[in-house]
Amino acid sequence: MLNLLGDPALLLSRIVILVIAFTIHEFAHAKVADLYGDPTPRASGRVTLNPLVHLDLFGSLMLIFAGFGWARPVPVNPYQLSRRSPSALMLVSLAGPASNFLLAILGAIPIRLGLVAHSTPTPILPSSAEFFFEFVFVNLMLTFFNLIPIAPLDGDKIAAYFFPPSWARFLDRIRPYGPLILMMLVFVLPMLRVDILGILIYPPIRNLTWLLTQ
Repeated sequence: MLNLLGDPALLLSRIVILVIAFTIHEFAHAKVADLYGDPTPRASGRVTLNPLVHLDLFGSLMLIFAGFGWARPVPVNPYQLSRRSPSALMLVSLAGPASNFLLAILGAIPIRLGLVAHSTPTPILPSSAEFFFEFVFVNLMLTFFNLIPIAPLDGDKIAAYFFPPSWARFLDRIRPYGPLILMMLVFVLPMLRVDILGILIYPPIRNLTWLLTQ
């Protein structure tokens, strides 16, 4: 757990970034579902960029301080999606991580162009360089974490579309236990010094952060 309370500049950056990242992520889900004909997100008021509609207070605090959190899931009715596109549910799920990846690319542009400053104006405000590096890192973290093929993450539905039938049936069997599996991976195993997620997702996140910003 990061000692963010001892680093107000990083804490402020993380709060602003997560408001943006979560809002865009959930809006992307809602908008793509809406485009594919599902009226559920619009009826639920989720086709909006208003962060208050998308943020979950406890989930946001968890991500800020523990590195694991969530926003309010967008309600989607798979049976209302266009039957002409069997990939519709997969694309709705993919829209969230894809939006965070796009945000990471956009956040890297000022760094690549040398438009950011490294000096910190006050102890509680981050420098623009610190903010944009954190912006890139957090959005890449959300991208890769949500691509893990475990329910209720977006990667579950994405993987179910691409996996062969036998693998997809395996996902069906473990889907009810998805939240418990995630809790084990995120909290329990790291306490036992077995950080599977760190091994799997942090190397590509670090490498992509370097690739996008250098």
